[in-house]
Amino acid sequence: MERRQFFKEWVSILLGALSVFIPLGAGLIFFLDPLRRTSRGRDFLRIAAVDSLPLGVPRMVKINTIRKDAWSTSPNEPIGAVYLIRKKKGIEAFQALCPHAGCFVDYTPGKHKFECPCHGSSFELDGSRTSSSSPSPRGMDHLETRVEGNDVLVRYEEFQQGIGEKIVIS
Repeated sequence: MERRQFFKEWVSILLGALSVFIPLGAGLIFFLDPLRRTSRGRDFLRIAAVDSLPLGVPRMVKINTIRKDAWSTSPNEPIGAVYLIRKKKGIEAFQALCPHAGCFVDYTPGKHKFECPCHGSSFELDGSRTSSSSPSPRGMDHLETRVEGNDVLVRYEEFQQGIGEKIVIS
């Protein structure tokens, strides 16, 4: 085989390999990009006006926001609910999911407590369990709140259910 023929064959093999592997590599980088991204902690969400909250009475507020997963974005998507309680010294927020099994907790105005309809867990207005024999392993999960002007902002997070420790899962 002549030197020129050998060179032509290797150059054509190299160019053919580049024409296959460059688009393949770019496609893999694009497809796997969401897996490389680090997620930020949840931002504070504006969820209610201070004026709309009665003093000392819990109010459930549904939370809608832009939901992003690895490959898509959905605007105004419901992501959960919280209970807000306006107090003289500020506003308290609780996750509306029961720490036991994740059912939505109801507020019973006549009893002035929160009750889980699934397994009978009950909680005081401060979020603590009403009794140590409650199926819930911990009290209701507090959420961080902030007030800016007349807006109530909450850092919405969800926690692992069924365990005594408060571990953030989203």
